[in-house]
Amino acid sequence: MNVGDRHYRTIWLSDDGRSVEIIDQRWLPHEFRIEKLGTVAAIATAIRDMWVRGAPLIGVTAAYGVAMQMAVDPSDTALDDVWETLHETRPTAINLRWALDEMRRFLKPLPMEQRTAAAYKRASEIADEDVGLNRAIGENGLEIIKQIAARKQPGETVNILTHCNAGWLATVDYGTATSPIYLAVEAGIPVHVYVDETRPRNQGAQLTAWEMAGHGVPHTLIVDNAGGHLMQRGAIDMVIVGTDRTTADGDVCNKIGTYLKALAAADNDVPFYVALPSPTIDWTVGDGLAEIPIEERSGDEVSLVWGKTSDGKIAQVRVSPEATPAANPAFDVTPARLVTGLITERGVAKASREGLKAMFPERG
Repeated sequence: MNVGDRHYRTIWLSDDGRSVEIIDQRWLPHEFRIEKLGTVAAIATAIRDMWVRGAPLIGVTAAYGVAMQMAVDPSDTALDDVWETLHETRPTAINLRWALDEMRRFLKPLPMEQRTAAAYKRASEIADEDVGLNRAIGENGLEIIKQIAARKQPGETVNILTHCNAGWLATVDYGTATSPIYLAVEAGIPVHVYVDETRPRNQGAQLTAWEMAGHGVPHTLIVDNAGGHLMQRGAIDMVIVGTDRTTADGDVCNKIGTYLKALAAADNDVPFYVALPSPTIDWTVGDGLAEIPIEERSGDEVSLVWGKTSDGKIAQVRVSPEATPAANPAFDVTPARLVTGLITERGVAKASREGLKAMFPERG
């Protein structure tokens, strides 16, 4: 996607051929900053502290982290150690484990003297593959938007609700939930996106809204609790969200608050879609509620918020009493029964084991 008149991915290899550069998302939407990462420690910090975030982007970043380790020490021990170091940074997002497994699987059979070059090559391939997957998700999701538009009066707007940020900032490019939206705009379909603020961290307000404004997508920011009200009033035609891990049975783990949107959608007959590339499917897990570890993040993300003050400074302020403790489960699980369909790179699957296996028969 473009920032101003320049195209950016969220991560790219530096000119030195060893480091990577990222869009540091901590400062958006108020400042656009590029950060250079050159060590495994820096990669781990960037993932853990959410300089980069979004399951697909986390996976790609981790793949480059493995390559950096191979440049320092290409031994089997170092390969196993970097797997452990990076895996523990974000336990819920399955793309992280997928990318680490893929890098280790690919590198282990190779002689040590070949591993550094091979690791950087494979990490770059994973980044390119992510872009292709997300473009295909957009094309498949576009068909759904077209169908909704066809049932409306000519020129009438398709109203879409999204939660958190599953945009190009959460991937290498295009995004997952936003990819169909971007392609719909390019196709001339009138759309309007209701953007949940998505507390804590406000990733809808800070990131999705920034993306929508930058791409010229008509949008409105709403508080998280307004979604159900809008559905009751008939103001929402569809919900599209992303996911950090989807089970083999179709349960969806995503940013906290997604489950409540799915419940409201089901109660108001609003289709609820989840957009995901296949590496986000965890084929080893069936029951998402019982088996997916839910990351508990610092309560400061609830008690404190970042924003831009009237004098132009970026500052953090407290919104609760200092003596009040805060809990911060970062994700929830939406049962498959509440999901209308899973928009993948191969098409729209039913949220079930049978639906996913029909879409990905090689996993059977």
